[in-house]
Order: sequence, then structure tokens, then C-alpha cells
Amino acid sequence: ARNPNLQERDLLRLLERKDLPPEVLREIAAHRETARHYGIKLALARHPKTPRLISLPILKFLYLFDLVRVSQTPAVPADVKLVAEETILKKVETIPRGERISLARRGSGRVAAGLLPSGDRDLILAALDNAFLSEAHILHVLAKQDLPPVVVETVALHEKWSRRYHLRLALIRNPSTPLPRVLEFLPDIAVNDLRDICLDRRMPEQVRKYVLAHCAERLNNKPPLAPHQE
Repeated sequence: ARNPNLQERDLLRLLERKDLPPEVLREIAAHRETARHYGIKLALARHPKTPRLISLPILKFLYLFDLVRVSQTPAVPADVKLVAEETILKKVETIPRGERISLARRGSGRVAAGLLPSGDRDLILAALDNAFLSEAHILHVLAKQDLPPVVVETVALHEKWSRRYHLRLALIRNPSTPLPRVLEFLPDIAVNDLRDICLDRRMPEQVRKYVLAHCAERLNNKPPLAPHQE
């Protein structure tokens, strides 16, 4: 790694080995070829054994979609991925709309969730179709204050996510969810859960009345217990 005659291709070939000790990676980082070649920096950032003091400073020099590659490389340490995702989200406002939509579709789940609060319906739909986005990510977004109504409406109408039980609970209690959609969700929600969400002060009074009336109707129509169940 200290050999001054090593060229870019030699260092990249060396970095393909995932068992390199940190000492070797430090020597590669200090090699004169590394300062001249972007590809070596990227390979160092994606290497699982690169010391944080080397990999973290490199991140701010990487192109947007190379940061995406770092955040999606399985062996990269979690804290390095987190910094890569934060760097991506800081750059979002400076990139064209088309690239933001592509990023929403291809980025990590955390990046997709970070793009959801936009008021751009196409961007929101792209993020909701992201393969790495999870229910937990969306629940976290729906809990935010001052969330644009279009985000809630789009989730409530989404074919995949609107079927998730806990997301339906979050949507029912969210004041931006369209009332017709709330009424569609109610029959599939347990009465005890409906009663609990009625305690949420954010719920509009009109929605609360519908939910309580629905609970009362279901309880009144509950079939009597069989003799062996009494």
C-alpha cells in the first residue's frame, strides 16, 4: 500500500479485498494516487473496514447517487450510512426535481421518508413506492406536526400502505385524512383501538363523533354469547 508506483487500478483492486486491516486502509488513504482519483475515495467510503476518521470526511465530497451507493452497501457501518443519508437530505433542495423523484424511488428507506414531507405529489408517490421504505418510516412521518395534507391524503389512498392496520390507525387520528377514507377504514379496526384513538386531541370533533357512533353500533349489533361462553 505504500508503494509509490501503485496506480489507481492497483489500489482499486486492493480495495476489493474486504479483509484489509485498518492500517492498510490508512496507507491507501494517504497514497498520492488517492488524492487524484475520485474512484479510490468512493471505494474507501464503501469499504467495511475503513476507519471513521477516513470515511466520514470523504462523504462530503461524493456525488449524490454515490452517497446512495454508500448508504445501501450492506457491510458499511450503520453510523457511516447514517451520515451518508443526512448528507443526501441536506443536498436535496439543490438538485433538479427529476433527480429528487429518482432519489425518492432509489434511495434508502430513511432518505425516502425524509422526502415524504414535500408538497410534490409525484415525489411523494415515488417515495411510497421505494422498496426500502417501511411501515415504521411512514408512521414516523405521519406523527410530524405541520405535515402537508397532500402527504396524508396520498398515503390514505395508496394501494399498499393504506391496507396496513397501524397505518390506518394513524390515518384515522390524523385531521388531514379525508373523511370518506376514514369511514372506509373503520369496519376493519378493533373497537378498543377506536376508543383509544378517540382520546387523541388532534382528532377533529366530527371524526370523533363518527368513530364513537360506529363503535356504539358495532357493540349494539354484537351477537349474544353462546351458553358455553357465558
